[in-house]
Formats: sequence, C-alpha cells, structure tokens
Amino acid sequence: MESPLVVGVVGVDGSDASLTALDWAADEAVRHAIPLRIVHASMWERYEGVVPTWSTNRPSGQILAENIAAIAAERVGRRAPDLPITTEILAEDASQALLREGREDAILVVGSRGRGEFADLLLGSVSLIVAARAFCPVVVVRGDRQALEARHGRVLLGVGEHDLDSPAVRFAFREAAVRGAELDVVRAWRRPAHEPADHLLMRRTGAAYFTEGASELLDKALEAAASDHPQVRLSRSTVEGPAHKVLTERSAAADLLVVGARRRDRLVGLELGRVAHRALHHASCPVAVVPQRRPVTTEETSDEDAR
Repeated sequence: MESPLVVGVVGVDGSDASLTALDWAADEAVRHAIPLRIVHASMWERYEGVVPTWSTNRPSGQILAENIAAIAAERVGRRAPDLPITTEILAEDASQALLREGREDAILVVGSRGRGEFADLLLGSVSLIVAARAFCPVVVVRGDRQALEARHGRVLLGVGEHDLDSPAVRFAFREAAVRGAELDVVRAWRRPAHEPADHLLMRRTGAAYFTEGASELLDKALEAAASDHPQVRLSRSTVEGPAHKVLTERSAAADLLVVGARRRDRLVGLELGRVAHRALHHASCPVAVVPQRRPVTTEETSDEDAR
C-alpha cells in the first residue's frame, strides 16, 4: 500500500499560470482531504537590500510578495471555504524553496509558466527544475478548460520498463480513486531498430510478439495497485510507437497524465526522460511527474531515453 498524501504545496507568483495552478491545487487538496500550503518565493531581498528593523518603510518587493500570498489565500478561501490553508513567503530562489517544501508525503503543484517568462515558452524554468529534481510527486498544471475542470473523467498513465508496482502506478490509481475516474493505462512499444526484418522471430510472430510482451509487463505493473483499488475502472492498451508521442496525443482526452521519473540518490542535472520532458511541454492536460529513487551507477541508462 502507498503512503497517503499529507499536505499539498503550491507555488504562486501572481501570474495567470500560477493562479490556474492554485485553483487546481485547491481542488486536489479537497479531493484528498489534506491541507494546502501556499508558497511564494522571490529574491527581493537580494535586489533591494535588507531594511533595518527600526525602519517603517518596507521594500516594495516584500510588499508585493505579501500581496501575492494574501490574494492567493483569499482566492482559495472563496473556492474551498473549509480547506485548511497556510501561507509562506520566502526571500530565496523559487525553485530551491519549492524543492525544499516538497516532502515525500506531499504533492507539489506549479504552473506551467511564471511571471517574467517569455510568452513563447512552453514551460517555465522553475516548473522544469522542480519537476526534474523533486523527490515527491510534482504536478505541472497546463491544458484546456475541460482538463483543468476534470470533465473527461479519465486519468492517463504511461507505464515504462521500470514501473512494476512503482510510485507512479500507485499514484495514478489513487488519483483515479479519489476522482471516481477511469484509469487509462498505456504501454507503448517499438520494434528494435537493430532487429533484421527477416529474423526468424519476426517472421513467426511479428507485432504479436511485442504486443504480448507489453501486455505481460502491464499485468505485472498493475497487479498490486489494482488489488488495492478494486473500485477503479481500468482501461489498458498496448500501442506501437514512441511513448512520448503516444501519451501526448492521448492526453487530449484526459484530466491528468501520470508519468514516472527515476531519481538517483544523488541528483545530477535535470533528471527527466524524453517521455516526461515532452509531456511537460506539450500535454493537453496537467502532468504529474512521480519520482522513483534508484542508486547511482557508473553507467546510467534510462528506459525513457530509449523511447
């Protein structure tokens, strides 16, 4: 059984994208019956200097930060009057502050872009860093109104080679359960490029061989979580093609796309495979990146990068 979520954490900066993320986070906290922590972090102290304690004048950056947090709290209060909320204003880098706030028993929610991001960016830098480094589930809120308001009634899960009863699988089942939604599970497969077309195995079985292997992987990946959540309506399919394209296309009919990310015990760079990276930039619905720890090895390989 998976550990329950204890708290929701949402990053806000006053942008339209962060307010959309705030609304989504409030709805998510209500679904899971957990409190919501609203975090605003910026570097205003670095640029405006520290004001002496005896001064009656506060830096404009501090005033802006307080206003952003207060407006966010008021917005959540109107949307979910009974939801317990707290606010935190931190004078530091936003991505580092959110990474620290994201405990393993939390769900961390961010918008797809922030204040000051270029208009043509598909994903903001803070969102990318948080999704690529956090050790708790991170949801980057994006997509159309139908997805944001959970009108599709469907959670989409992409299953990779290492997702045998993984945190991503358990997270997806839990989301489908609290939403009363169908869980659409997809395993994408591709013929190996090095396999000759006239190989005996290929002649005898063709696509059926790979489909069977993908189906067996789904059986193993879903068995435990499906047993724990018998109420979840399950739809499963195996599809030939690159996983990052298959999932992005199918996200148009989903309220949430869930993908896994394998984390080293020691973080090095941005740990996102091709599937998660494309989803964060192009999915038509919010994307949950759920980490799974793995030890550091001298030869790092990734199932996602091979897709």
